[in-house]
Amino acid sequence: MASPSSHRPSNRRKTPASRLSGTLQALRKLYGRPEPGPARGPFELLLYENVAYLADDGRRDEAIRLLRERVGLSPEKILAAAPESLREAASRGIVPNQTVEKLRAIAAVALEEFGGDLEAVIRRPLKDAVKALRKFPSIGEPGAQKILLFCRREPFLALDSNGLRVLLRLGYGREDKSYARSYRSAQAAAEAELPRDCGVRIEAHLLLRRHGQELCRRAQPRCEICPLRRGCAFARSRKL
Repeated sequence: MASPSSHRPSNRRKTPASRLSGTLQALRKLYGRPEPGPARGPFELLLYENVAYLADDGRRDEAIRLLRERVGLSPEKILAAAPESLREAASRGIVPNQTVEKLRAIAAVALEEFGGDLEAVIRRPLKDAVKALRKFPSIGEPGAQKILLFCRREPFLALDSNGLRVLLRLGYGREDKSYARSYRSAQAAAEAELPRDCGVRIEAHLLLRRHGQELCRRAQPRCEICPLRRGCAFARSRKL
């Protein structure tokens, strides 16, 4: 026989599903569950961000795999490598000669500033870790946050320009002439609807990024076939 207490209503409140959770569920249904790229750890992620300039994800993945196989993914091996070996990977993007110099600069900063130990860098107090990562070429605050997220050090909702565009069009935050202000306002509004969990926010980053690349493009967005169009302020403004 059940005890009287088993019939009492529970005091535990269910957390209502957020609008963003529904958005991510729709994107997961459209694209499937995303897989992170092949780079792991802070130094590999720095290389991955720079190894193939203006390349798509497939060519960037190919570039980092080539670099791993032909050179190795450590600061010492990058600096010791022949330029032509680095150029082979860098040629998956444009301006490979400039990319070679950037890869060598990343390795030099890692060794000279941090003794080659970036795992210790990301364990620093959060502001110090972000400041340290921003010393590397092409890494601003969003890039530093992305590295800390993908290393599961801090659950930022890090955004690239594609993911930011999707959130702004959906009404998260406010677009500003300042990219930094637009970024922070959209990030803050979206983070309020997601659990502080690195896995959840990594998936959100990847899904929003892909949607911005494929349908919610800067030019010629495909609003007419977008599963988010009914709740999208931008799509409504186009009167589809």
